[in-house]
Amino acid sequence: MATLILARHGRTTANATGVLAGRTKGVHLDDHGLAQARAAAERLADLPLAAVVSSPLERCRETAREIAKGQPDRPRVSTDRGLVECDYGSWTGRELKTLAKEPLWRTVQAHPSAAVFPDGESMLDMAARAVAAVRRWDARVSEQSGPDAVWVAVSHGDVIKAVLADALGIHLDSFQRIVVDPASLSVVRYTPLRPFVVATNTTAGSLGHLRAPARRRRRRVSSDAAVGGGAGTATP
Repeated sequence: MATLILARHGRTTANATGVLAGRTKGVHLDDHGLAQARAAAERLADLPLAAVVSSPLERCRETAREIAKGQPDRPRVSTDRGLVECDYGSWTGRELKTLAKEPLWRTVQAHPSAAVFPDGESMLDMAARAVAAVRRWDARVSEQSGPDAVWVAVSHGDVIKAVLADALGIHLDSFQRIVVDPASLSVVRYTPLRPFVVATNTTAGSLGHLRAPARRRRRRVSSDAAVGGGAGTATP
C-alpha cells in the first residue's frame, strides 16, 4: 500500500488566541501559520506526492496549496469532507479556558469515545469517518500509483490524532496522549494486515527518505515487522 503523510494545518489566529474554531468559515492561516505551511512544503519538496487531499476548511486548503506549490508538477488539491474538523456544535467559537469549566470537558479529556458535542458531532463519529476517508484514499492512490506512492492528507488536530490512534491500535479514549502540532507531519504506512506508524508530530527535517529507491521490480508489500528493529529507511 501507499504511504500516507498526515499534515496538520498551520497556525491560525484562533489557535493563537485559544479559541475553538471548529467549522467556522473564514478562519485563515496567520502570518506565522503561512510560514509554517511553507516550511512543511519545503520538507516535502524532495518527495514526489501522488496526491494532496485536504479538509474543505480554508486553513487546511491554504496549507495544502503551499504543499502542492512546493512540488515540481504542482498537483491539484482535492478536498474530502471526511477530513473536516469535528463539529463542536455550540462549543464552536468559544474560548478554551471557558470550555474547560464545562462538565463535558472532563469527558473529552478522559473518555472521548463517549463525548457528544451539544448540537454537534460525537468524537466517535468523527474518528470513524476520518479513518474511512484516509483508508479510501490510500487504496485509491495505491491502485493508481503503486505501493511506493506517497500522498498527503491535510486535516485538523483532533482528526489526525484519531487517525493515528487507529493506526497505533489504541482506543480512542487514549488519543489525547498523542500530540499533533500546527503544520506537523506524521507518517503512516498501511499494509494488508496492519498499519505501521513511521513518524508522529515531526516539525523539522526533510522527508525525502520516504522516496522509494530506483528499482526495476516493485517493492513487496509486507505486513511483517522487522524483528530487532530493522535497518530503517535511509539508504547510504
